[in-house]
Amino acid sequence: MLRARRVLDAAGATIHTRAMLGLVVATDDRWVDVALADPDALLVDHAHCEMKAASNAMSLAVRYAERSTLVTAMIALAEEELAHFRRVHELLEARGVALGPPPIDAYVAALRRAAHGPRGTSLVDRLLVAALIEARSCERFSILARRAPAPLGAFYEELLASEAGHYRAFVDLAVVEGARDGLDEASVRARLGVLAEKEGAIVGGLSTSPARGTVHG
Repeated sequence: MLRARRVLDAAGATIHTRAMLGLVVATDDRWVDVALADPDALLVDHAHCEMKAASNAMSLAVRYAERSTLVTAMIALAEEELAHFRRVHELLEARGVALGPPPIDAYVAALRRAAHGPRGTSLVDRLLVAALIEARSCERFSILARRAPAPLGAFYEELLASEAGHYRAFVDLAVVEGARDGLDEASVRARLGVLAEKEGAIVGGLSTSPARGTVHG
């Protein structure tokens, strides 16, 4: 909890959160009102996001099985995401809410479509897209930690350190794996900047649609 508190304190104002996570656009102020107006729907969406994150990690581990550093990191991340999924699912059960089938995540789909970089950057792009998804989750969890009533606020405060850690882990892995494919760190971080701009445009576009209290979109 202390570690999560430090992340929250370090993020503080929205501009600091964005700078820490490499985001270029802040979540619209209306988002938290919509999210907290229907916490059950928020938790359902959150549970699906954790499961998808675990699935993505294992997909990367299988697809790039010859890269032991990546595989080891993805196994650990998948285990942590599944632990988070279990906790969210327990909250839903306690509230008498069924999980239901996963909806289409327009945000993730748009971000993945936007990540078609130069030849040889497909793995780097997958890792950087995952980093930005984790960054957006962390930013929104920081808002919920400050604005949601107990016990929901405390729950999201507790998750902050993990989400920020996942963002950093994916960026670090992109640098390591990019080097294996002939991309220097400066090129990888420049690519992260390009994708962050695209992510910001996607978030901005979704904010003009009917507001949705989802973890990403």
